[in-house]
Amino acid sequence: MREVIVGGLKGRLTGGSDGHGGGDGPVVMLLHGFGAPGDDLVPLADVIQVPTGTRWLFPEAPLSLNMGFGDSRAWWIVDFARIQEDRAAGRIRDLSVEVPQGLALARERFLAFLKELPRQLSIDYKKTVIGGFSQGAMLTCDAVLHTDYPFAGLVQLSGNLLAQAVWGPLMSKRKGLPVFQSHGTLDDILPHVGAERLRDALIQSGLAVEWHSFRGGHEIPELVLRRLNTFITKALKE
Repeated sequence: MREVIVGGLKGRLTGGSDGHGGGDGPVVMLLHGFGAPGDDLVPLADVIQVPTGTRWLFPEAPLSLNMGFGDSRAWWIVDFARIQEDRAAGRIRDLSVEVPQGLALARERFLAFLKELPRQLSIDYKKTVIGGFSQGAMLTCDAVLHTDYPFAGLVQLSGNLLAQAVWGPLMSKRKGLPVFQSHGTLDDILPHVGAERLRDALIQSGLAVEWHSFRGGHEIPELVLRRLNTFITKALKE
């Protein structure tokens, strides 16, 4: 594995022709979630089977949370006190009506990363699957809707529908894009119903959503990894 700095963001590369992201093979780009270290999803490269020569790229969020354990990072700040209050009161929060305060800046930073990436790395976005987990999933969905890069697929692991007033009008331009989406029915961080709202909005806009609901929490279970394996392989070979 090797580290790169692209557009002001750190990224970790693995796989490829040399195990360090070398060569010009297809790319799987995954963004970690809120509170996780930048290398949180790197182990997925060892458990998901992809076409030979595929490179894995794991961008790291720019914000350090200083939570007192490890290198916890975020793409934008989340009001966890409010989440705890909602959970204690049994309220299901509807994120679709919210536009997080830090989303625009997170988008700006990540779009700068995507713009600069082809200048530093041999990459064809037609052979790139992009996505992430939790907050990373939501940021990649936002970025895909705000660009016209011809990605091969979008992966949404335990994400939610955000900023529907912003996202909704942009979805139809991504008609036909393959989307892999999974969510746990017992997720107490991002509600299952929020993922269903995202799924329905994407489908209604013509995107090709592969939906996987599982009995579990805010996680990526083995069953989802097996199905994600198939999705990525198909997307990169088409």
